[in-house]
Amino acid sequence: MTIVISLLSVFMDWLIAPFEVTFVQRALWGGLLVSCLCALAGTWVVVRGMAFLGEAMAHGMLPGVAVAALLGGNLLLGAVVSASAMAAGVSVLSRNRRLSTDTGIGLLFVGMLAVGVILISRSQSFAVDLTGFLFGDVLATRPRDLLFLLAALGTALVITVLGHRAFLALAFDPRTAQTLGLRPHRAQVALLALLTLAIAASFHVVGTLLVFGLLVAPPAAATYCTHRIPRIMLLAAGFGALATVAGLLISWHAGTAAGATIAAAAVAIFFLVATGARLRATLRGRSRGGPGTGPDPGRPRSGKNRAGRTAGAITTALLLVPVAACGTEADEATTESVPHGYVAGAEESASAQSRLVIAERSSGTVRILDLVTEEVITADPVPGVAHIADDGRYAYLAAGAETTIVDSGSWIVDHGDHVHYYRAQPRRVGLLPGSVRIAHSDTALAAPVLDNGSTALADRAALDEGEVAAGPVLEGAALPYGGHLLIPDTGTGRIQVRDRANAPVLTLDPPCAHPGGQAPTRRGAVFSCADGALVVTERDHRFTAEKLPYPAGITGSTARFFHRRGSDVLVAVRDSRVLVLDIGHRSWRPIETGPVTAATTAGAGTDVLTLDPGGVLHSYDPETGAETAQRPVLSGPVDPATPPVLLVDAERAYVNDPAGRRIHEIDYADGLRVARTFDLEITPDLMVETGR
Repeated sequence: MTIVISLLSVFMDWLIAPFEVTFVQRALWGGLLVSCLCALAGTWVVVRGMAFLGEAMAHGMLPGVAVAALLGGNLLLGAVVSASAMAAGVSVLSRNRRLSTDTGIGLLFVGMLAVGVILISRSQSFAVDLTGFLFGDVLATRPRDLLFLLAALGTALVITVLGHRAFLALAFDPRTAQTLGLRPHRAQVALLALLTLAIAASFHVVGTLLVFGLLVAPPAAATYCTHRIPRIMLLAAGFGALATVAGLLISWHAGTAAGATIAAAAVAIFFLVATGARLRATLRGRSRGGPGTGPDPGRPRSGKNRAGRTAGAITTALLLVPVAACGTEADEATTESVPHGYVAGAEESASAQSRLVIAERSSGTVRILDLVTEEVITADPVPGVAHIADDGRYAYLAAGAETTIVDSGSWIVDHGDHVHYYRAQPRRVGLLPGSVRIAHSDTALAAPVLDNGSTALADRAALDEGEVAAGPVLEGAALPYGGHLLIPDTGTGRIQVRDRANAPVLTLDPPCAHPGGQAPTRRGAVFSCADGALVVTERDHRFTAEKLPYPAGITGSTARFFHRRGSDVLVAVRDSRVLVLDIGHRSWRPIETGPVTAATTAGAGTDVLTLDPGGVLHSYDPETGAETAQRPVLSGPVDPATPPVLLVDAERAYVNDPAGRRIHEIDYADGLRVARTFDLEITPDLMVETGR
């Protein structure tokens, strides 16, 4: 017992002695603050695969530090200025569609590093300055450095909390970020600012070469333990703190460089966690009796197997002290019987599985064009089809007094912070009374118009189960939004909010005289009125309405809005001009285009597309109204009896050419380049896109 107490006393002295020294205490606090700071920024570096960018920005600080050293200024200030310039350069070059992001980063990386070395070579203390820049001096941390790190950490926390939703959407799908109105370009700038702050504030402690270790290794290790961003950040901070303590201890007793030892400890923790995770998976697989791992899993296991599993568990526990916090979520994942987002009978994909549903009026022939595989699928004909609508998954082919519902087999399940893409075999679901002109991917489907001008509702959720469930019949057109129904009252000109059982909830002001077109967006539901657009928004089950007057000289309701599904930028055609409505900025912009037969836009930051009667596709800058490109796409002039369809998604536009029996895929971001042409054996009179 005495020996144990003595050994324990020696160990405690070994553990505590270094931290009794003042400069080591400051180094410890500095390392802990840097660990927390790097955990916030490093998590996004790892999740988004931005490791090369992180390293480039760490080295991109060299010119600013060199200038500050030569002028006798503050090195941290120089680092911040230089890293900010690097971030701005990356942001600008990333918008160049002809230059890959990695190429732009590489060019800036080499250029900034070269300039920095050239400047430092002019200094008489070249070796000392460069060594300190690359490797830092954590033991020289001063009280004012701690204050600076604390302020940087507070700022980083604010950026992280405010930008979490945008960063998350940007990490998993930039198209979703744009759809949600989160402005991915601004989110990217904010993320670069967070990364710049973390690198500039940390380089003095561990140096630019070694800050990369704390920026990447702890978050990378944390991803083996959890897939939730907040938990990754917390675990990364914990792993970074452990690396700081271990690095300082080893450095004190072994006489090694403190900053380098901390970074090496962080990398060692990553490999330890990765190895431990692999061992856990292997032992779990053996304990379940997987192929080639033991007896029939259906038979009772022997005591010998139980003993082996116990020994394996003990071994794993001893090896995985740093990953003790990782077990809970991993075990939850293995016991989850149904994968997150699972849809029976469907195949989940890594990207959107877009399809076009096409119909020929004369014969009622229906085809489904898979835009990924280019396969053309034959669907059951719908004789007399006159109109087609979609809700993102189902196509509604209206013929006379009824509408045929076809499941295109391509759709998205949106969970807000991420999406799931699915594909399945197309199928015919059933018939819906009335002629569907507009459909909505909401709990209820608005299906105007019945013979008496009223609207029939169908349960949208029931369609996913293969059933057509009729709902109440409403007077006039209804727009599902925010879990309710928005119904224009033609008598009072006000929008009524009703629940799904058609019970009144409230009536909105201001009024909307002579309501025309309507469209749901992520930022609100839009109605066209005689004197402008009425935007209805919902937050916490509270509805408000705001009128956006038309530009001067424009009056009368717009018949229809055109836009990409979910986008908060819409266009409307009025005589020889296009009106662009930006919900986010609450503004209208008229564009003089001349006669237009079709128009649309992909959303904020993209050109407005129009098709003229001569079959020429045009693109216009929404800010200036200037024409940016034009391209003939149709075989001849537009037939007013069969006007063409112009569809757009986040990457491409699609134009049908009935006379030429083909569909053109247009890259609207590259001068209206025709990316693909699909020749068909039918006349593509009607067309909708699903899976976006």
